[in-house]
Amino acid sequence: MKAVLFGKRIDKTNIGKLVLFVNKLKEYRDVEFCYHSSFYNLIKEFWQELPQGGVFDSFAELPADTDIFLSLGGDGTFLESLTVVREREIPIAGINFGRLGFLTTACVEESNPWIEKLIRGDYTIEERALLHLQKDSLPVDFYPYAMNEITIQRTTPSMLEIDIAIDGQKLPKYWSDGILVATATGSTAYSLSIGGPIVTPDSRVLIIAPISPHNLNVRPLIVPDSSSVEISFQGRNPQALLTVDNRSVNLNAGEKLTITKGEFPIKSISINNNFIAALNQKLLWGEDKRNMQ
Repeated sequence: MKAVLFGKRIDKTNIGKLVLFVNKLKEYRDVEFCYHSSFYNLIKEFWQELPQGGVFDSFAELPADTDIFLSLGGDGTFLESLTVVREREIPIAGINFGRLGFLTTACVEESNPWIEKLIRGDYTIEERALLHLQKDSLPVDFYPYAMNEITIQRTTPSMLEIDIAIDGQKLPKYWSDGILVATATGSTAYSLSIGGPIVTPDSRVLIIAPISPHNLNVRPLIVPDSSSVEISFQGRNPQALLTVDNRSVNLNAGEKLTITKGEFPIKSISINNNFIAALNQKLLWGEDKRNMQ
């Protein structure tokens, strides 16, 4: 089995866990290692006995025979994994070396029975829908797919006037700091912090939510993920910030965006993962002294 190790950074407090995890994988002789080059250089600085393996730089160099993609970090690292795996549909396992972690649910401890399950293929795969951004001009190297959300946000104190049409049907104008379109997966990310609903990851919906709206009578809207969402903005400032997960570019007033469901999903490995339990644990859902009785 060829396992790709990918990460962006490792906090000093997690170095021991990283060594523990990789050494545990090393015990299985049929595991062949391959490292993303920047991550390899990062951990090589403090671990000279890193198991040998291939090294690659980008999606174009990702080995064709990769069996599993190990995202080592937090949810941001998992989102970045999308830009490497892309349409290859290689199963991604999120190993949490970050903080909250809704996408990275597996944690390295002294006892790690889930690692053996990972090697044996004893897990389920959740297919997470993506968003596809269509725009007349984007930088050549800008990957136009998002796992969590796509947003337009103001860059000055002036609010934006945002026009939205769903399958050609116009909504009332949004006056706000911006607008967000999120997947069901993204409902526990930025969407949550601006008052969007929590949606189970298997729901086939898109979330449209204004960011700090100045209209007191507008609310987040849920539409089928088969919808085509067209967005443009006007404002005193002729530019806004367009974000696609953790990547961004400038957007000019009047430019039109079309957001649809991606043509392919991301395959997320789930090991004893329970979304409701994650809400209880990570968001302290139901933390009320009356529930302790």
